[in-house]
Amino acid sequence: MTGRADLRAALLAEARRLGFDRAAVTAPDALERAGRDRDLGDWLAAGHLGVMAWMAETAARRADPRVLWPDVRSIVMVAQIYAPAEDPLDLLEKRGQGAIAAYARRRDYHDVMKGRLKMLAQWAARKLPAEVKVFVDTAPVMEKPLAQAAGIGWQGKHSNLVSRDFGSWLFLGALFTTAELEPDAPEQDHCGTCRRCLDICPTGAFPAPYVLDARRCIAYLTIEYGGTIPVEFRAAMGNRIYGCDDCLAVCPWNKWAAQSKDVKLAERGELAAPDLADLAGLDDAGFRARFATTPVKRIGRDRFLRNVAIAIGNSGDPGLLPALDRLLGDDSALVRAMAVWALARLAPERLAAEAARRRPRESDAGVLVEWVAAGA
Repeated sequence: MTGRADLRAALLAEARRLGFDRAAVTAPDALERAGRDRDLGDWLAAGHLGVMAWMAETAARRADPRVLWPDVRSIVMVAQIYAPAEDPLDLLEKRGQGAIAAYARRRDYHDVMKGRLKMLAQWAARKLPAEVKVFVDTAPVMEKPLAQAAGIGWQGKHSNLVSRDFGSWLFLGALFTTAELEPDAPEQDHCGTCRRCLDICPTGAFPAPYVLDARRCIAYLTIEYGGTIPVEFRAAMGNRIYGCDDCLAVCPWNKWAAQSKDVKLAERGELAAPDLADLAGLDDAGFRARFATTPVKRIGRDRFLRNVAIAIGNSGDPGLLPALDRLLGDDSALVRAMAVWALARLAPERLAAEAARRRPRESDAGVLVEWVAAGA
């Protein structure tokens, strides 16, 4: 037994040596014992997943890691901090610049953490020895409740993980193994009566504490959702062009969140507050070059410029009209549709002339809808 305990300690020490800020162990039945499998079922049944159909399709594997891999006996959860250098809420006042979620202003954490987890897996396969599998948001694994079960933090009222040591700014990954390892004690909820994360949400995405309705979440709308943004959420998006940090940023536990010193996950300065006018001029090659190796690349140029168009409409800055003019003539009907809405916000007196000049095609139903809604 002592040998196994020593190996467990060595494994966690190796995880820290590789660059993870925390590593801890839980059991594969932890979600079932905590009732988190039922929580997932209720969330899916309520329709809170929006267009993310894959979450329902993989529900059985999400609810029970043993369905994903029947041989798993222990799960090692790892975490890395990514606390931003400045308060993300400050950027929301700079309406001529785009707000990109803090996690996406750097190299894609999936790549960095997956590489380190593979090295940890190689160590475990040699030293334990045991079979291993690693996951970083690439399989139906409920990382946040598993991290709570391992004692790394707890799922706060905003549904994200909160740590007493690192606040709300954490990347998570998992190593599944056939080795029998002693689990750590789960973390308890320390949110108390605080509801800052719920109250700050600009779209009311929390129907209840600990419950997120993705369909109303700006992070979901700007990243996962591929269509024209519902009208009721556009103004609330402000200048957020990729994700939203509001509920994370106001968490009082962040006062203990040290900035990461990991050079591989350092923020890229050009992504901290990019000019909307500059972004509006990106073609596909320019978009891919600018956001290569970052999480932003996954949504593609058209969806990203859809978000940029909405941010321009919310800017209140007539100086951005030349940039908006480019978007009104964009090849993408999705971008053009949101540019019409932006024009109605920024220069409604130009609507009639622009509608006549642009002559929207009947095949562009979404664009026509926006022109009609704008009153052109």
